[in-house]
Amino acid sequence: MAPPYRADQVGSFLRPQVLKEARAKFQEGLISKEELRAVEDAEIVKLVDKQKAVGLTAVTDGEFRRTWWHLDFIEAIQGIEVFDLDASGLFHGAMSKAKGYTVASKLAFPADHPFLEDFKFLKQAAGEHVAKFTIPGPNMIFYSGVVNSQKYADHPAYPTLEDAAKDIVQVYRNAIQAFYDAGCRYLQLDDTSWGALFSDTFREKIRAKGYDPDKLMKTFADITIEAVEQKPADMVITIHICRGNFKSSWLYDGGYEPIAKELFSRVNVDGFFLEYDSDRAGDFKPLRHIRGQRVVLGLVTTKTGEMENMEDIKRRVREAAEYVPLEQLCLSPQCGFASTEEGNAVADQDQWNKLGLVVSAAKQIWN
Repeated sequence: MAPPYRADQVGSFLRPQVLKEARAKFQEGLISKEELRAVEDAEIVKLVDKQKAVGLTAVTDGEFRRTWWHLDFIEAIQGIEVFDLDASGLFHGAMSKAKGYTVASKLAFPADHPFLEDFKFLKQAAGEHVAKFTIPGPNMIFYSGVVNSQKYADHPAYPTLEDAAKDIVQVYRNAIQAFYDAGCRYLQLDDTSWGALFSDTFREKIRAKGYDPDKLMKTFADITIEAVEQKPADMVITIHICRGNFKSSWLYDGGYEPIAKELFSRVNVDGFFLEYDSDRAGDFKPLRHIRGQRVVLGLVTTKTGEMENMEDIKRRVREAAEYVPLEQLCLSPQCGFASTEEGNAVADQDQWNKLGLVVSAAKQIWN
């Protein structure tokens, strides 16, 4: 079976204490970058072995080399400027300071982007298992670095939004080809920007900046479609639509209905990873717009250690199958366990218990 798999995962894992200590020493200048990387290498190998043992087909590096799920990738793209950001109030007060970014000059994907070497190490560690790699989606640049950036509004790097979108598309086309050339056959685009389009609160903020959320939604879809349309035939690309994940808190509320037709019926990815772990995600009715893509139901939460009930999972998969054929459905946690290095408020064993539940449930549901 090609990915996404019946039992799959979003990608990030809680950082081990030894890794946290090594990163702190590096930031204090007590160890070198090479010494830090050696610790990362060792911990990633251990993590990959644990993923294999729990029964996953696709393994990730846990995003162990990253501080943020998105920023580390984006800041290495030519034309991006990173700055300190006052994040007071975001994620229900869980976040105070963060890093923002803007498109400051013409964008380009560098041939020596550090994530390419990171993937190569993961592929080697994965062995006969599938090495799954995660990067932020193109609209993370278009929305946060252009549309929602006051710095960009004050000093636009492109004459029109269309020109900016065109170069973002090319950045991702080049990135996809570069990962393919490095041996990647399973790439996941993580994208929280879509969340702003199904959240009433953030739709109002978008209007306040002078944009029409519905027109912006079409642009989001167009950018993703054009970025992915030239991918090699034997490469699987999925997209994870997230409502935000920081220390077990979230950013967006709302079901998928406002974006369902534009996203599910148009965007040409091979599968959608969708959060369905709480009432905030709404019901399964928006899945009626799905065409031939696989849908990975995120029915197991990563925000708490409380274990889901197996029978409840089976029931909810049956409910989703009223809109999407069962053979197109898969199962996963709703997000990663540590979208940032801080991690969610769950214990280390919680993440393995939950992944074990995903694997067991998938075996029972799809035999």
